[in-house]
Amino acid sequence: MVKFSTGIVALLASSATLSNAFSTSQAGAHRQSTALSMADGENSRRNFMTESVMALGGIVSAAAITGVPAPASARVFLDPAMYGDQELRVSAVDSLREAVRRSLLQNPKLVPYFLELALLDGLSYNTATSEGGPDGSVIKAVMSSKETDAHTKSLQECASVLLQAKKNLKKMSSITIADAVALAGAEAVNAVGGPVLPCQLGRTDTAANAPIPSSMPPLNLFTGDASYEVVLDTFRSSGLTEREMTALLGCLLSIDTIEKATPEGDWKQSQKPKFREAGKMGRMSEFKALTDEDIANELAKDDEESYTIEGDDDWYIADTFGTQEDRFGKRVNSGEKPQLSTALKNLAKTSTSSTQYSWVKDFLLSKDLPTAQTWVQKYGSKPLIYEKDLKVAYNSVTQLGGEFTGGKYESLLKNKKRKTLNDDDLDFLR
Repeated sequence: MVKFSTGIVALLASSATLSNAFSTSQAGAHRQSTALSMADGENSRRNFMTESVMALGGIVSAAAITGVPAPASARVFLDPAMYGDQELRVSAVDSLREAVRRSLLQNPKLVPYFLELALLDGLSYNTATSEGGPDGSVIKAVMSSKETDAHTKSLQECASVLLQAKKNLKKMSSITIADAVALAGAEAVNAVGGPVLPCQLGRTDTAANAPIPSSMPPLNLFTGDASYEVVLDTFRSSGLTEREMTALLGCLLSIDTIEKATPEGDWKQSQKPKFREAGKMGRMSEFKALTDEDIANELAKDDEESYTIEGDDDWYIADTFGTQEDRFGKRVNSGEKPQLSTALKNLAKTSTSSTQYSWVKDFLLSKDLPTAQTWVQKYGSKPLIYEKDLKVAYNSVTQLGGEFTGGKYESLLKNKKRKTLNDDDLDFLR
């Protein structure tokens, strides 16, 4: 009551001062000469500005005393035209994807951690306070972490890859770290044979001196150490539905399961045959088969022309010609293209030996989440529906809290309500 009364008094006093600044005295006006000097005009304007500032200061002080919070504003801005022409944008995106793909080929165990970074960055948005969002703050949170466990070190390795890729891109073009986080998560899914997830470009980075938002989820959110209540509350507070949560957690479980089931191999080994005779149109009898002596002679020629590259890292030229899936390097899973929905189809059989995200089984199949159970069954039996929903869910989580700016994008998309998977009125593929 004392704070409230003090605030009211300060507010009334400031209002009185403000009214005095705008009021004129009729008696003084009659006594005043009709010819006003420039000095009097300057003094009047100076007094007016001084009293106005004092009045406004009184209002701000009153608001602070009464504990009225200032309205929260969006922290993430999206400008799709920020990269200039299409060639520069494509060049920056492709270079970033190639850097991510190479890091995954060198260390396939990083596959789920790139997706974790993207999810943590998006889930930092809080609908109640409009704080957080996918602005790259997760990189700052990860790199400043003092934890030394294997999970944190893997997140830090992924963050280092993105920071280095951004540094290298400065020589030719540029990309924001916020966009790099979202693109890397999508590329990790595609690297194991998953679909190409849509990713809107144009996120602005958080300021270098800006603190990590208080709404940032714990970095161990997906390790199984966080309680189910914390996981569920994180998704709900960001504005995502249970259906979107099921699609995203199922993807995290799926790509880790696929990566662990893939045998290790030499990522530099070419898929092309080493020896083949130049063919021509005709019968097989017209071709001369290569003998062991022919192969030995070719190897001898290679030895004569070989040279040594000094340094720890040899040069590497990826076989990116041919299929669309291999344009950024070989896939982590080079065998038959897997179905992401298989992990959800066999969710009840998931064990700790097959994935580090086995806790997702108990979470999604919990009796407290009947909606999640329904979608687990549907996604497991209908792969096309799952891929469609996954694309929508990932596109949503990487834009939470974003506000479009710049020309036509601002006029068309600003303040437009986000459509969730539950808003699918056309009921596609059902």
